Order: sequence, then structure tokens, then C-alpha cells
Amino acid sequence: MREYEIEKIKISGFRRLLSVELPMQPFTVLIGANGVGKTSILDVLSLLSASASGNLSDMLSDLGGVANILTRGRSQNLSFLVDMKIPDYNPLQYELCIEPTGSGYSISKETLSQDRGRTNPFRHIDSAYGNIRYFDIDAGTILHPNWEYNPNETSLAQVPKMFSQPEELRRILATANQYHVLDVSSRAPVKLPQPMKPANFPGIDGENLTPYLYYLRESDPDRFDTIIDTLRAAFADFGSLSFPPVAAGMLTMIWNDKKIQKPIYLHELSEGTLRFIWLIALLYSPRLSTITMIDEPEVSLHPELLSVLVDVMREASKRTQLVIATHSDRLVRFLRPEEVVVMDIDEDGGTTVTHADSMNLDAWLKDYSLDEVWQMGVMGGRA
Repeated sequence: MREYEIEKIKISGFRRLLSVELPMQPFTVLIGANGVGKTSILDVLSLLSASASGNLSDMLSDLGGVANILTRGRSQNLSFLVDMKIPDYNPLQYELCIEPTGSGYSISKETLSQDRGRTNPFRHIDSAYGNIRYFDIDAGTILHPNWEYNPNETSLAQVPKMFSQPEELRRILATANQYHVLDVSSRAPVKLPQPMKPANFPGIDGENLTPYLYYLRESDPDRFDTIIDTLRAAFADFGSLSFPPVAAGMLTMIWNDKKIQKPIYLHELSEGTLRFIWLIALLYSPRLSTITMIDEPEVSLHPELLSVLVDVMREASKRTQLVIATHSDRLVRFLRPEEVVVMDIDEDGGTTVTHADSMNLDAWLKDYSLDEVWQMGVMGGRA
């Protein structure tokens, strides 16, 4: 089990997420109808990642600006509160508030604090409206920076090295990664020959899938064999992968099928097979970030592959906090209630979140699978 991990996130004013509190499990699967805010949860985590890595301005621009992502007509600012579990101590809390100002925005409040049993919590960061204040380890007190800083980026991304626990929070947030449906069009990076170079990750667009698997075979054969065994469990006729060079410094990948003598090149594989290889390679990566988000992993996958995929996800959640957004009934079939968060829209148009294991489903699950219970409307989360 990880020593530090995110326990809870509170979100206010982000699109439909007017007021949402999401407890974070090792493996969290978000289900619900279109437009309830599943992808918005992932976007909030990506926004917090950008805030911790000095890319808040770019991320807000990519989202269309602060005014564009506020809850329409019901919110004047964005607010996020993150709790990080600290063994044997109270959680570390990070709060970030952002409000639109003209064509831009201001960070109206930013605190990083911990309740230590005193009247006021201990503050590592206490900033507002460009007035940065942080606890300096050497001075032993709260200081203003004596260097040039960017008021449009968070203090968390800019202040010097803090104590180990705040540094761990900064690392966890800054390294969070979001993955969308893999592009498998004819000229997609995953279908093209790739440079022969050390790679410890298949890439967000699969741009390093071939060198990653090749070097994994050479440097970590046990992990590579686990990937091969998983592919064999998913595809009865799969034999092996090989990596012939195709030009100076370039590799391709070949799928060897037991029933077909001619090797099958990467660009000849079906969309579902290619996406499944990428997902399995991603989830078995030794360099998974502490938080990993995947939007609609079921796209193009045959329903029989989903059982294998869920098993791999569950195993990966021992090494990363895995957050999945899905519409797939068949994926839900293989999940446990404690892994599922049901999202709905309330009477006022805001999002609600409910853990499925709080719904007293035991009697239903004696006769039906979890996806059938969802289809019948017992859990909510339907259009």
C-alpha cells in the first residue's frame, strides 16, 4: 500500500460540478449518463496536476478560460480542496480558488495546511491575489518570495522545496496523467515505425509503444512476460511479439498468430487489438504516475476482453490511484460495488456522486450481476 495518497477531493463551480465531494479509492470507476460530469472529474484532476507543475495558465486556456468552465449562472469562482492521507497524522489539505478577472483570472486563495491540534492549522502556503506567502524551512517562518514569480501560476508550483509531506503532495498532483481514447487512424503514431530508443512508457498517443515493449523485453523480462501472458489470456490464437528493424534506428512490432503463418504488422491489427495492447502496456508500466486517469477504456474492445482488462486495472491500482470514466455496462459487470461511483444530475442541474457500496445492493446482487442492477435503474446513473 502507498504511504501517501489522495483521500478526497472537493470541487465547487466547475461545469456541472457545482458542489461535489469525491472520496478517492485505489480503483475508482465513474459511471453515469452522458453529460453528468464524468470527464469533468478527470479534467479537474488534470487541472490540479497543471497547477502543481507550473502549467495552470496553459491548462485553463485549453479548457476555454475560467469563465467558460464555471457552473453556468450559479458560480462566480472555481474552488478545489484536496486531502492527502498522512499515516498516523491528520491529512494535508490543499485549497485552490480561482476567479475570472476581465479576460483573465486571479488565484484568489491558495493554502497548503495541516491540522496539528492547535488553534490554527500549520500553513506551508498561504497566498491570495498574487500575494505569495510560504513557510521557509531555513528561516522557520512564513515569508514573501524575494524572487520574480508568476501571479498566474500557483505558489505550489513555485515555492522552494518544502518538508517531505508537502513535497509528496506536489509530486503526486504534478505527475497525474489523463489518457483519452487512443488514436488508431491510418497515420496515428502508434501505427508507424518508431525510433529505437530507451523508453519506459508507451506514450499518451502510443508514440513509444514499440521501443517501450522492446526495451522492456530486454531490461525487465518478467514484466514483459506478464504482458505476453495477458495477451494470450485475452486472445486464444496469439503467439508472440517481435520487433524487427525497418530502417536505420527504427523499429516496428509484429504480432505472431498461431493460425496465420504470415506475421501481422502493427498497422494491420484491428482497432480493438491495438488499443488493448496499448492499455495493457500502459497499466503494466513500472513508471505509472501516482494518479492515472483513463477516459472510456472500453472503446473498440470486444466484451470478452473487458474481464481481462478489469483484472489488470485492479492489479495496477496497487501502484497508482486509478480513475476510470466509462459508459460500458459490460465493463461494470466485472466490477465490485466499492469500485463504482454513480453520477447523476439533481433537480437543480448539479452533479451528485454516490458510491455503489453505500446503496445496499446485496439483495439485488444475489440474483443479478452489477451491470444488470445498473441497467434496471436501481443504482441511478441512467439517462
